[in-house]
Amino acid sequence: MLSLAALLLGITAQLLLLSGVQQHSAQHAAFDELREQLALGTAPVAQTDQQGKLLAPGTPVALIDVPSLGLNQVVFEGTDSAVTTDGPGHRRDTPMPGQAGTSVLMGRAAAYGAPFGHLADLAAGDTFTVTTGQGKAKYQVIDVRRAGDPAPVPPAAGKGRLVLATATGPRFMPGGILRVDADLISAPFQTPAAVIRSGTLPDSEQPLARPSGVPWPLVLWLQALLLASVAAVWTWHRWGRHQTWIVFAPVVAVLGLQVATRTTELLPNLL
Repeated sequence: MLSLAALLLGITAQLLLLSGVQQHSAQHAAFDELREQLALGTAPVAQTDQQGKLLAPGTPVALIDVPSLGLNQVVFEGTDSAVTTDGPGHRRDTPMPGQAGTSVLMGRAAAYGAPFGHLADLAAGDTFTVTTGQGKAKYQVIDVRRAGDPAPVPPAAGKGRLVLATATGPRFMPGGILRVDADLISAPFQTPAAVIRSGTLPDSEQPLARPSGVPWPLVLWLQALLLASVAAVWTWHRWGRHQTWIVFAPVVAVLGLQVATRTTELLPNLL
């Protein structure tokens, strides 16, 4: 019962409070890394790195700044749930922001700092910038659409567009997808050849998707929590109640929080 209570409290605390702290810490570290790469001219500008290898999911690739929303976030490569816990993600089968074609960024609407929680407040004509290893690109919003709304005409050849996507519906209960379309109004950057083609991404990187496969980290943390619970029961009878609380309460709390973190990663990537 103690372990179950710790788990439920951990999940609630993770979603409502600690996920934002975790995301803020990840953003701070990623900003330092990206700033150094921008200064050295080594920031990613394509789907691959300088050695020709695909960028690892979670690699910092851009910085988005939306003054009207007070939004300033590092963008990571990839859009699965594990990546979007740290900040907005760049859909890997689309061009980098600032390049010709349609680029897509996806971010959470409620948990983990809710970086895209106020996208619906944007209006046609609002402008924002995205900085990558190629420079600063300027965009202008052309529309905000929900499910069923008509999509804008695709950009002309050689032009650029950015789509910002997040969840709609009540907080922590996503019911659809909100998209903000913005046209590139600065000069487009050089667009490298695509390695990951459109439509080839795994289902876990689609909007409102959940991770696929066996969640091994969660399984291992659950096993650790179970072992700690068994040990706590044993020490309760051997040492006594007070000694058990002193020793195992912090252990069970930490393990419960770890399980809660891995559990929230199984929720939709835009939640």
